[in-house]
Amino acid sequence: MSAMTPRRRMIRAALALVITLVGVVLLGALAPVGAVAWIKTLHVLAVISWMAGMLYLPRLFVYHSQATPGSETSETFKVMERKLLEYIINPAMIVTWVAGLWLAWQVFGFRGGWLHGKIALVVLLSGVHGFFAGSVRRFEQDRNTRGHRFWRMMNEVPTALMVLIVILVIVKPF
Repeated sequence: MSAMTPRRRMIRAALALVITLVGVVLLGALAPVGAVAWIKTLHVLAVISWMAGMLYLPRLFVYHSQATPGSETSETFKVMERKLLEYIINPAMIVTWVAGLWLAWQVFGFRGGWLHGKIALVVLLSGVHGFFAGSVRRFEQDRNTRGHRFWRMMNEVPTALMVLIVILVIVKPF
């Protein structure tokens, strides 16, 4: 698999941003306020898919970091990581953002300290997502410099963010 150029990565990132923004605008224009329950359902399903991938990908990194570069095992992990990122994690994140921003706008009017906190944590989770995406590229190019202990610790970061986000959504402490 050939390495993606920085220009191509920027184009893909810009395309994902455009798709997200267009999705929010279209959902805002086409979805009646009465569709809130369906949009919440879509949001929750997307979050579950995104989190499943975000919890599984660093676990793959734990095992991949212990494999010999260029080995059959390493090459298998490369395929698994790339497909998980491209076919599950990335689309789920985009749908999560589209539905979540629509709900924040239509249901909450972007008001509430808990909502601002939640959005800040989701931005942070998106940053972790970006770090993982870069790590997929580094593993793909046999340039990973991190050991299995680092990846075991990183495996806990999405979990901690998820716990804080769920607390803010359910408890609404402020």
